[in-house]
Amino acid sequence: MATLRRPGAYVCGIDAAMDVIGGKWKVLILWALGEHPCRFGELRRLVPGVTEKVLASHLRELEDDAIVHREDYNEVPPRVVYSLTPRGVSLNQALAPLGAWGRENVLGGVESTHGAPA
Repeated sequence: MATLRRPGAYVCGIDAAMDVIGGKWKVLILWALGEHPCRFGELRRLVPGVTEKVLASHLRELEDDAIVHREDYNEVPPRVVYSLTPRGVSLNQALAPLGAWGRENVLGGVESTHGAPA
């Protein structure tokens, strides 16, 4: 179970949710993992512009919040696969209407051609 980063400081549920998904890249990471489980390198390609350092940091935070699961296979060479937990899947479902709003109100109903989230 995740620990609150700011115990008692949340004003509402949106405030608490934004604490989990805050940052430029976390929503894009969630979207990419919603498509299918990914290794680190594949995830980095699916989220263009993110640095390795930031991706690793965000993945650790999402893992700490029980949003992302990290499966470490004891192989040579080492293999790590990231996937969404049930909590992560439900968070992606909650973000879907926000993506629809962005398509309709910001992008003018135009679908993105860059593989960006809905």
